[in-house]
Amino acid sequence: MQRKAVLEQAEVARILAAAREEAQRNQWAVCIAVVDDGGHPLALERLDGCAPIAAYIATEKARSAALGRRDTKGYEEMVNGGRTAFVSAPLLTSLEGGLPLRVDGQVVAAVGVSGVKAEQDAQVAAAGIAAL
Repeated sequence: MQRKAVLEQAEVARILAAAREEAQRNQWAVCIAVVDDGGHPLALERLDGCAPIAAYIATEKARSAALGRRDTKGYEEMVNGGRTAFVSAPLLTSLEGGLPLRVDGQVVAAVGVSGVKAEQDAQVAAAGIAAL
């Protein structure tokens, strides 16, 4: 039987705090979503001034990173590289800004961010993950 780590609420709070700090330091109004390895929500925070749709997009970015076990930037690169059929893939978004969180080589959660440029969303997500 294999064993894997599972995030506790204190760790989820650390991820959110670090991501929020990165966004606020850059004056970016974003939404930050944290999901478990199955893509189920653990936390969501929409900063002041962020468009409501970002809550949906951030969650989908996080879910896609968790379920696909990869950065959503890879999906975006596939689509931009001409594999446009991938846009219709179920249960995932092909927008950069979703990052999986790995512990001992296993994906245990993911962070998705939406609200600014794609690479800035990814920067905020990475800051959240780096908190652990």
